[in-house]
Amino acid sequence: MDKLQAMKTFVRVVEAGSFSAVAHESDTTQSAVSKQVAALERELGAKLLTRTTRSLALTEEGERYFDQVRRLVAEIAEAEGALRRGEQQLTGWLRIAASVGFGRLKLMPMIQSFLAAHRGVKIDLRLHDGFIDLVEQGIDVAVRIGDLPDSSLIARRVGTTYRMLVAHRSYLRSLPKGTKAPAIPEDLLQHNCIVYTELPMRNDWRFTAGPGASEPTGTTRVVRVEGNLQTNSSEVMRASVLAGMGIGYSPMWLFDQELASGEVQQLLPDWAPPAIPIQVVSPRERRHSAKVKAFVEHVGKEMARC
Repeated sequence: MDKLQAMKTFVRVVEAGSFSAVAHESDTTQSAVSKQVAALERELGAKLLTRTTRSLALTEEGERYFDQVRRLVAEIAEAEGALRRGEQQLTGWLRIAASVGFGRLKLMPMIQSFLAAHRGVKIDLRLHDGFIDLVEQGIDVAVRIGDLPDSSLIARRVGTTYRMLVAHRSYLRSLPKGTKAPAIPEDLLQHNCIVYTELPMRNDWRFTAGPGASEPTGTTRVVRVEGNLQTNSSEVMRASVLAGMGIGYSPMWLFDQELASGEVQQLLPDWAPPAIPIQVVSPRERRHSAKVKAFVEHVGKEMARC
């Protein structure tokens, strides 16, 4: 058995959804395609596909194997193509992960310009606010905001972001008589705060006094806030702030336009939450990928312009 060819065939069968489609495109028989996949399964000692008369489905083992093999097959095709052309043109799929808000508001323009510069690349963008295992999910490169607990990843810091307290002007206008916008961190105890549960500190909000604060510069305060809404979604947190439901503890880029227009206001500007690193990370086995290197460089350059 030509194992590499069998792996390529398996990937194409999954992508095409049938043996007959792969047989047609490779000018062979459906039986020959099926035999290649069956031989691969025997070699691996695992069932990869569940076959019925009308459809194919990946088994649990097949899903894990497919995520890894598809990436390997794509890299081989990329290397062979560059060799034949005598150039380093990038081709094939690049699987990228990021948080929902950052992916939508900041990363998408970078992806657009990257695709315009590399016409042979296809991007599979996966947005999720929670933690995902890059190796298990077959991710080539991810943008992560915050410190990295996993030291096995290859990381490059491409920027820094800052959290700030934000509130919609409708929230501030609707405050009960006698309640004012926060002047010091402890004033947040009188307010409805929207808690983003993907933060390590959740509702323990930390602040450091700046030059204009009422306390000496560098003084740290941690306030345990409360509210009637918590969420693991940055988009829900954004929407609830815009709806005037409460005060958010948010990365500044999540409300760039609304802050510029005055629709959303920054609170406690003299009390700064900690700075947060923005890092591009990839599994160690992807460190030699030309596509990953090119994308990391692209994001680094774009972030430097921000």
